[in-house]
Amino acid sequence: MREMLRRIKHMVIKEFIQIFRDRKMKPIIFVTPVIQLIVFGYAVTMDVTNIRMAVFDLDKTSVTREIARRFEASGYFRIDHFPGSDSEVRTLLDKGDATVALHFDRGFTSDLQAQRKVSLQILLDGTDSNTALVAAGYANGIVSRYSRDIAMKTAYRAKGSLDVRPRAWYNADLKSKNYNVPGVIAIMVLVVCLLLTSMAIVREREIGTMEQLMVTPIRPAELILGKTIPFAIIGFFDMFLVTLVGVIWFEVPIRGSIPLLVLATAVYLLSVLGFGLFISTISRTQQQAMMATFLFFAPAVLLSGLMFPIENMPAAVQFVTYLNPLRYFLVIIRGIFLKGSGMSILWPQFLALFILGASVVAASSLRFRKRLG
Repeated sequence: MREMLRRIKHMVIKEFIQIFRDRKMKPIIFVTPVIQLIVFGYAVTMDVTNIRMAVFDLDKTSVTREIARRFEASGYFRIDHFPGSDSEVRTLLDKGDATVALHFDRGFTSDLQAQRKVSLQILLDGTDSNTALVAAGYANGIVSRYSRDIAMKTAYRAKGSLDVRPRAWYNADLKSKNYNVPGVIAIMVLVVCLLLTSMAIVREREIGTMEQLMVTPIRPAELILGKTIPFAIIGFFDMFLVTLVGVIWFEVPIRGSIPLLVLATAVYLLSVLGFGLFISTISRTQQQAMMATFLFFAPAVLLSGLMFPIENMPAAVQFVTYLNPLRYFLVIIRGIFLKGSGMSILWPQFLALFILGASVVAASSLRFRKRLG
């Protein structure tokens, strides 16, 4: 046992020396994850702000000005144009100079004060359906809030009417960075550890040192451990590093248990390193390993639920997502960050991730031993 640990220890030291001897590898491990987290934290956002807006006001009263002011004060809309006719509104939307047009008809205020039914037309440029849907939601919320305020002041609200006041839990301001940053942390750990693991073993084979390792007393299991432990340590380091940046720089709350996050990362790394080991067994060159890594990485991200809801995917594709470790880790890391969930809530994801990781490591190790043999 002592000899085995000693051989693994020397193998781990050798790997760290080999990693840090490469000058290009240090920025990839320590700098790239932070840069990508900062870039993605700002760029990958579903919040839509400063939507260009035109106000076509035929009523020109203090009421219509107040509604327009509320749109601009929300921070979501920016009033750039005050067209004087329908044709000008159409031209602004056609040219893309405005995404939203607010249209007040004549008599809007008098009808409102007379408690008659009034209509407020909101025209949207539907070319970008996502932005249009978000803008429509913002506009509907602003108008509903104004309508509720008027009803409270004039007290003409019908008795027993339904007063809907939505309240978001766990992410009260519905900031997309609170949703995206934990996902980016999971992706950073995946890409760094997957790439390093798959490349390291293939590199040994390419430069011919694998044969030298095979003639040493080290056993295949010890060789696998010695090759994967350094990348697991790097994975933990990157997880702590990008988590620290996410909490300090982006002010993403972490309400759950840090030890539970560490345990989840350990189980997640079991799958990631297993897939990296598998890629190393099917690749003969570093170029093949890099290509195989990205062929695995892209579907893993797309089928994880980070960008698109898994429930919206076809049934066959949903079945494939069960083989994706990122699917389970995203639920765990967001649960820990935003909900403060514990093991009593997250145990199904932990169990699935562990079974997947153990299966992948076992299959990859068997294939790796056959390649050595």
